[in-house]
Amino acid sequence: MSTILPAAPGMATRADATDREKLHTVAKQFEAVFVREMLSAARKTSFGGDGGAGDISGGQALDTFRQLQDEHVADSTVQSGVLGLAKILEEQMAKFVGGPASNSGRADDAGSGSTTKPDGG
Repeated sequence: MSTILPAAPGMATRADATDREKLHTVAKQFEAVFVREMLSAARKTSFGGDGGAGDISGGQALDTFRQLQDEHVADSTVQSGVLGLAKILEEQMAKFVGGPASNSGRADDAGSGSTTKPDGG
């Protein structure tokens, strides 16, 4: 399991944050941990070679580089929102947290289930 580094920009919580803001931040942090673990597991996979993805003998320096690389990819993935896991978690957990919705930079709510028609019906 990887070590937990200081939060990436945009993934830290202010001291005066509302519960919804904290939920938004924690959902993003969870997605980052999830992606890191997926990348770590993928590196351990053997594709028919002698030693799998870790077959290149580079020692501890290469292992550290790969860990940092995985963490950077995970943080970048979360910041871009390409997977959307944090958004889904936040929407599901928001049912248990009061307060206004977090405006996390989402331009649209296409998946929100709104079926309002332009003619009012």
